[in-house]
Amino acid sequence: MKILLLSDTHSYLDDRILHYASKANEVWHAGDIGDLKVTDKLEEISTLRAVYGNIDDYNVRTQFPLHQRFICEGVEVWITHIGGYPPKYNINTREEIKTNPPKLFICGHSHILKVIPDKRYGLIHMNPGACGIYGFHKMRTMLRFDINNGVIENLEVIELGPRSLK
Repeated sequence: MKILLLSDTHSYLDDRILHYASKANEVWHAGDIGDLKVTDKLEEISTLRAVYGNIDDYNVRTQFPLHQRFICEGVEVWITHIGGYPPKYNINTREEIKTNPPKLFICGHSHILKVIPDKRYGLIHMNPGACGIYGFHKMRTMLRFDINNGVIENLEVIELGPRSLK
């Protein structure tokens, strides 16, 4: 299963993002979608799993949940927008991670790309950074990886260029 992981589009979508999305079996969006036009376009070209983020309005929140927890190719995945990272998990995710950790914990929100193994809870934390043009990040980023029979492999950082369009 080929996964494209992105976050923090803040209503922005370009041909480079769509190019990578077209090569994925599934696109996972970790919140701050901004406008449903973003997810509508992504759903036209791939299977989409998404959560809403703190900037998302009522329309986005009625289409997508705050949390998605599911099994993909034998890997339990939890996607939420604000979740923290090892060892500083958010107060809203900390107890669930302690008592029922997923194998892959995905967040957005910070606009900072991070991939951190958490040996304490036996999980991998991923934050793809931000692929939109709004925020303080300098480089627009996404992640892509494969999940095969319970194994996360071929992890790749995709740099889309500087945040500024100029």
